[in-house]
Amino acid sequence: MIEVTVPDLGESVTEATVAQWLRAVGEPVTADEPLLELETDKATLEVVAPKDGVLTEILVPEGEDVEVGALLARIDPTATASAAPQETPPAPAPAPVPSAAATPEASTAPAAGDPQISLPDLLSFMGSGANEALERSGPAVRKAVAEAGIDPGTIVATGPDGRIRLEDVAEAQVLASSPAASASAPAAAAEVPREERVKMSRMRRTIATRLKEAQNTAAILTTFNEVDMTRVMALRKRYRDAFEEKHGVKLGFTGFFAKAVVAALQEIPAVNAEIEGEEIIYKHHYDLGMAVSTPTGLVVPVIRDCDQKSLAEIEDSLGELAGAARDGKLSADQMTGGTFSITNGGVFGSLLSTPILNRPQSAILGLHKIQPRPVAVDGEVVVRPMMYLALSYDHRIIDGREAVTFLVKVKEAIEDPERLLLAV
Repeated sequence: MIEVTVPDLGESVTEATVAQWLRAVGEPVTADEPLLELETDKATLEVVAPKDGVLTEILVPEGEDVEVGALLARIDPTATASAAPQETPPAPAPAPVPSAAATPEASTAPAAGDPQISLPDLLSFMGSGANEALERSGPAVRKAVAEAGIDPGTIVATGPDGRIRLEDVAEAQVLASSPAASASAPAAAAEVPREERVKMSRMRRTIATRLKEAQNTAAILTTFNEVDMTRVMALRKRYRDAFEEKHGVKLGFTGFFAKAVVAALQEIPAVNAEIEGEEIIYKHHYDLGMAVSTPTGLVVPVIRDCDQKSLAEIEDSLGELAGAARDGKLSADQMTGGTFSITNGGVFGSLLSTPILNRPQSAILGLHKIQPRPVAVDGEVVVRPMMYLALSYDHRIIDGREAVTFLVKVKEAIEDPERLLLAV
C-alpha cells in the first residue's frame, strides 16, 4: 500500500488546509497525477500520486488542517478500479412525473435544489464545455453543484487546468441570487437563503492577520503625487509592436514603473530597508513584489533582481508570475523575500487609494487609473493623461523628506522615460 503524505511546504510553512480532493475513493490514478489541492497561507499547491494504482482510502476530508508529513490517503498499486472499495452512492430520488404541459426541455433539466441529481444528468445538462470542467473537478465539487440546484453552465472555473473549485460554485450561487438573475428566474432565486456562512480560506485568514499586523506594528503614513503619462504612453505606442515582435512579450507600463522604482530606491535606501528588532536592515538587492488579484485573494509574487533585468525581462517575469498566481501554482519561494511592493488599483478603476504595507517591507507604491485631466503646462491649461501615485511607508524608518523625494524621483522618471535609459 502506498501512503500519500503532506509534502514539504516551503520555508517557515508547517501547516496547510485540504482545499479540494481531485479524485474519489475507488478511482484509478497515475503517477504524478494531481490527487488533491493543499492551501497554505502563501499559495495553493497540488499533491500528486507517487505511483500508479487505485485510490483506496481518503483519511483527511476537505477543510481540515494538516501538518507536514501527515497521512492524507492510501493508494493500492495492485488494485484495479473495479476491485477497489467503493463509496456507496446515495440512492437516486424517484424521477418526478412530468405534467402534461411540461416541455421536453423542462422534463430533462434537473430539478432545482435536488441533492440526489445524478452525475450523468448533470453532464448532460451542462453541455460539452462545462462537462469537461466538471469531470476534471473533484467529487466534492460535483456534489456541491448537484446540491446547489444552479445551472452548472454558468459556473466560471478558476482552478488549475480549468477545474471548478468550491469557491466557484459559491460564487455562481451568489450571482444566481442577484436582482438581475432574480428577474429572469424568480423561482430559483426564492430558494437562495438570505444569508450564508462560509468558513474563511487559509489564505484569506492569513491575509487578514498580516494586514492587521501591519496596522498594529508600523507607523503607516501615505504621501501622494501625480504623474503625467504623456511621454511614456507615446513611447509605448511607438515601440509596442517592435518590442513584442523582438521579445515575445507585450510592452506594458509595469516595466517602466519597476525601473523607475529601482532607480529611486538606489538613491533613497531607507525605502528599501526593513526593521528587525532594534536594527535596520538595508537591502542592496531589489526584489519587487507585484500585487496580483486572484479568485482566492490578493497575492504578491516577487520579481527578483529587477536592477539587473531589462524591461522585457521584467514584463516576461510578471506575466509568468501572474499566470501562476491565477492558476494557483505559485511556489512559496515566489511569494517571499520582496524588498518593496507595487500595487495597481487602476486596473479596477481606482482613482486614488492608500495602500497598506506588505510586512516586513517598509513601503509600497500604489498606481491608479490613468485619467485625462486639465493641468497647467507652461502657463497654459491643457488636457493630459494623469495618474495619481500613492506611497505608503513606515514612518519609524522613513522620514517624510525621504518619502516625498522618492515619489518625486519616480514621477520624474516616468515623465521623462529617457532618464531611465541614461541613468540620470
